[in-house]
Amino acid sequence: MLNHLDKGNVFHRARILRDRMQITRNDGSVLYLQFLDTEHWCRNLYQVTHQITQEGSYKNRYDVTLLINGLPLVQIELKRRGMELKEAFNQINRYQRHSFQSEGGLFQYVQIFVVSNGVNTKYYANNRDQDFKQTFYWADFGNNPITRLDEFADCFLERCHLSKMIGRYIVLHESNRVLMVLRPYQFFAVEAIIERVEETRKNGYIWHTTGSGKTLTGFKAAQVLMKLPQVHKVVFVVDRADLDYQTGKEFNWFSPGSVDETNNTRSLVEQLAGDNKLIVTTIQKLNNATRHGRFLPQLAAMKDERLVFIFDECHRSQFGATHRNITGFFPNAQFFGFTGTPIFADNATANEHGKRTTRDLFCDCLHRYVITNAIADENVLKFSVEYWDKLKKKDGSRITDEEVVGIDTKAFFESPERIEGIVDWIIEHHDRKTHDRAFSAMLCVSGRDALIAYFDTFRRKREAGEHDLKVITIFTYGANENDADADGLMGNPDFEIGDLEPGKDAPASRHSREKLAEFVADYNTLYNTAHSVRDGQGFYTYYKDIAKRMKECDRKGNDPAQHADILLVVNMFLTGFDAKTLNTLYVDKNLRYHGLIQAFSRTNRTLGERKSQGNIVCFRNLKDED
Repeated sequence: MLNHLDKGNVFHRARILRDRMQITRNDGSVLYLQFLDTEHWCRNLYQVTHQITQEGSYKNRYDVTLLINGLPLVQIELKRRGMELKEAFNQINRYQRHSFQSEGGLFQYVQIFVVSNGVNTKYYANNRDQDFKQTFYWADFGNNPITRLDEFADCFLERCHLSKMIGRYIVLHESNRVLMVLRPYQFFAVEAIIERVEETRKNGYIWHTTGSGKTLTGFKAAQVLMKLPQVHKVVFVVDRADLDYQTGKEFNWFSPGSVDETNNTRSLVEQLAGDNKLIVTTIQKLNNATRHGRFLPQLAAMKDERLVFIFDECHRSQFGATHRNITGFFPNAQFFGFTGTPIFADNATANEHGKRTTRDLFCDCLHRYVITNAIADENVLKFSVEYWDKLKKKDGSRITDEEVVGIDTKAFFESPERIEGIVDWIIEHHDRKTHDRAFSAMLCVSGRDALIAYFDTFRRKREAGEHDLKVITIFTYGANENDADADGLMGNPDFEIGDLEPGKDAPASRHSREKLAEFVADYNTLYNTAHSVRDGQGFYTYYKDIAKRMKECDRKGNDPAQHADILLVVNMFLTGFDAKTLNTLYVDKNLRYHGLIQAFSRTNRTLGERKSQGNIVCFRNLKDED
């Protein structure tokens, strides 16, 4: 048995812990040995010991160890009152480096660490690469922190709850090969959804602020719900733009075949009609499947089954006909939404279905964890907002628009002089804002025309040697947008199509799709890629490459030559996109309500000590927009 246990790293051992060992007896019969009961938590056996000494590279003595079924699964390091908790955190890191791997490496099976000085107590998963900011206080359902060691021990270290946390609420993140433990608000959200499904047929939504890990919470809820006998299938629904490579890979690791990243609606229909207990799809494909009558014969049997739908980022794509189509097609299903910015009566917008709120669509809020909770818990960063009327040009004069503060016209805000001044300011201050480009930034602007003007200005100044920033962009174009050259004026009467020289002669004004192709060519030159936006699939591939490029900076060993300094957008990437190394948002568009919070929150993910805040630089007066 010890030989079986002494294999692999922490992540591999976490798998062994949750698996069974096959033992063949002398008589040929087979016994399956279970190391941890992950379903019936209270049946596990518990022991407490202290002052265990191990000698690896150096000799170390551990404070308190909790054994479950004989294995050290929880390690507690205690410090005197008044001492910083980080001392205990650093001490555990020293144990991991110097002694945990000794004597068969049984301490590599630790799932949860606890550090305490009696007054403050935090917990975290066994992940060697995480920093101190990834340690958490436990809390009650109302998000009130439980910090004292005795109170923490009573609730968190209670035997059944502790086994439940290890057995159900530690996520084995296959993509990164690390352990992740849910924070208290994530725990209560999943528990609330489970209770709702087990005891009622009602819907509900979770209000957890942006940056708090809603997708992970939804992922864990889907994992648990699919095992309930009364649930036929669980369908996890995302916007097409959010189904990135990492998300799809993670779900497929847990449930092979659950994710189909194609645009083919028929593949979703086959999944729904097949044996998959968990399905991950886009709201676009789900809407297509329920709208088109040709899929009705295959989906007819599903209409009467008990399905559970979990919508990620449910403040989007849920307030038009899409939601009505889906809920009407599956009358026996339950629907749960996750949002960081719910729609209320005072910020709802009207459409042909009227003014509807998140509660109108999903019923009760089952758990809330708002941005003030997250900032207080240091689970997200605060914002440092710098308004446009405080910015200065190189010559010291203000870059204010005070004399026209009441004017909000396209001509003024997209004037070449204004855009040039803002670009100059960004060039001058970008390194300061991003810690000499250790972090990246986004610049969001009001529309395609503004974006094109900004990109052309950055590119012209780069070619003139005024900066070396890597600026990349993506935007959607109109298929049949207005042609600026079709203005009623007479053209050149001697013009012949055959005289047009490719690459040099062109219409006076270019379709935005042509400009995007031009910008993609610039991207290809920067990164030695071969993207094209000649069709929808090419556009989506380009989009995913940008998302991956921005997120790859979060990984160790990434190549700085592959980084992007500024991502220039209109609306894309302003919701649902997470990149920890993005710390600055330049804003030259009007934002309000949930759109403002969503956009600002692209910058507030925690990452080490150096990233202390999300930097927001507003080139418009947004003070009255929030």
